[in-house]
Amino acid sequence: MNRKILVINPGSTSTKIAVFSGEKQVFQKNISHSLKDIARYERIIDQYDFRKNIIIKELEQANINLNEFDAIVGRGGLLKPIESGTYGINETMIKTFKNGEYGEHASNLGGMIAYNIGKQSGIPSYIVDPVVVDEMEPLARLSGMPELKRISIFHALNQKAVGRKAAEDLGKKYEEINLIIVHLGGGISVGAHKKGRVIDVNNALNGDGPYTPERTGGLPSWPLIEFALSGKYNTNELKKKIKGKGGVVAYLGTNDMRKVEEKVLNGDSGYRLIFEGMAYQVAKEIGGLSAVLKGEVDAIVLTGGLAYSEIFVEWIKDRVGFISKILIYPGEDEMRALALGCLRVLTGKEKAKKYD
Repeated sequence: MNRKILVINPGSTSTKIAVFSGEKQVFQKNISHSLKDIARYERIIDQYDFRKNIIIKELEQANINLNEFDAIVGRGGLLKPIESGTYGINETMIKTFKNGEYGEHASNLGGMIAYNIGKQSGIPSYIVDPVVVDEMEPLARLSGMPELKRISIFHALNQKAVGRKAAEDLGKKYEEINLIIVHLGGGISVGAHKKGRVIDVNNALNGDGPYTPERTGGLPSWPLIEFALSGKYNTNELKKKIKGKGGVVAYLGTNDMRKVEEKVLNGDSGYRLIFEGMAYQVAKEIGGLSAVLKGEVDAIVLTGGLAYSEIFVEWIKDRVGFISKILIYPGEDEMRALALGCLRVLTGKEKAKKYD
């Protein structure tokens, strides 16, 4: 009997939902959220009712009965560092999400909404490979300031799923090869995958790596200190400028890369500078991780929504093509990865892990 699974995946500017019957996806909906919609909420957690109500409305319009599901799986959010796997959602996890103990991100809402709907319908809920999967080696944690350790927060779910797909396409096992995988979305993460473990990766949420459509990435430290102590902004405003109002949206007033690309293709040099600048920083990050892997890179993998942009991909390839072959998997495999992680538990192939 095929197990029926509801998948919920909130991103920074969208909410994706899907229904799987076994391994087959039978329904999918990508709900986009405008900057105006998101800007109404001071904190991400404040978007909970807004996002949940949209999900329920979409399911009702598709005549999908919540009571027919065997399980609900949500995208994992910001928890304490944990090993890779599928986790049953519990009150301890929900409390962590609500309090933002390890930071705020739209992915926190995935577990919360899955848990609430599951509780009301009497069905189990799970998360799979949350963004806090931590496999970093000790050298990667050093920052230059003992009080501040570098931490692992990245698109673990998609990077792991795409890593396995890339390995399959190369005729090898994920655990046998070295990859540099780049997730190109509202946030950008660049990870060094050494034989199945992500030994180094930028904190893609709030402080490292390239600038993105809406995040600053790494910043010049001395001017940043002076900026933060200027008295012009409170703590929340400063954090928002780094995550949410930074990067491309700070320069150009939009985080819609389709509009940016259109401007570039129409000859706008100002838009090109900012768009190409993002590709330039991604390429620098890839180059750095090639040194981490000592030049032993079986492939560089580009994935995420921005991988659909031919000019953006070409800018990256032009700078890093000398390192290794480049594989492109536009979009993301997160919905299927979530469903399959849940299915492995439902069918007894894996045991659900407990968050405590």
